[in-house]
Amino acid sequence: MLTCQLCPHHCKLAEGQVGYCRTRRNDGGVVRSLNYGQVTSLALDPIEKKPLYHFYPGTVILSVGSFGCNMRCPFCQNYSISQDDGGEVQGYLAPEKLAELAVETQKQHGSIGVAFTYNEPLLSFEYLLDVAPLLRAAGQKVVLVSNGQIEAEPLRKLLPLLDGANIDLKAFNAATYQWMGGSLEAAQRTIRMMAEAGVHVEVTTLVIPRKNDGMEEFRAETEWLAGISPEIPLHLSRYFPRYQCAIEMTPLATLQQLQKVAQERLQYVYLGNVR
Repeated sequence: MLTCQLCPHHCKLAEGQVGYCRTRRNDGGVVRSLNYGQVTSLALDPIEKKPLYHFYPGTVILSVGSFGCNMRCPFCQNYSISQDDGGEVQGYLAPEKLAELAVETQKQHGSIGVAFTYNEPLLSFEYLLDVAPLLRAAGQKVVLVSNGQIEAEPLRKLLPLLDGANIDLKAFNAATYQWMGGSLEAAQRTIRMMAEAGVHVEVTTLVIPRKNDGMEEFRAETEWLAGISPEIPLHLSRYFPRYQCAIEMTPLATLQQLQKVAQERLQYVYLGNVR
């Protein structure tokens, strides 16, 4: 039996067994990545779509996704790849090839680098360790759009290779995080470690009625973020029913009320999914 040490789930894997995330397997006593270089999605996106509003605004970035996730959000918009075991893979992209593609995309379209997004990019840990130095050497920015579910030790190895990140802070309640299959503590640690390491960090909270829209809980979230830095941009995103979740969409008035609460402590608070 082997224990995967990448994320808080600490999956105990028998020989040949695949972990909770669908991307890591015990192969002969070694945890092997099943999604290394496996691409399901490739697109050129505005940086604001990540969302990153204070990181080279007005630019575009090459966005790459693989498969798998170490959470089980029942409202996931990208469930076809996040909860997939590789059936949506379009092909393999070696680290050197991605670096070449990023440079070419910069020349043709003005892209600033590569954003690892769509599914959970931290599950491509080994791939990131290999490709990020090549991207940085080629003058490309390295960005993550992540749920922040990673242990401290592997995160420390990634931090020097990152330029920017948007981290989901999905709630400020451990029980709600358990409903989604994740750890509040891990998300908090990731945000704090990135900010302390000088990585540009923005935070997104998808506001879901009766799950994470309580005023006292949200006030605690914004106080905690402000304790790291009141300049961390916070994106409050409107929830819509998706995947396995039939809760009604978030009222716009709720988002506006939470925005006012957040603005008491944070300098930059934005609303998303409202148009």
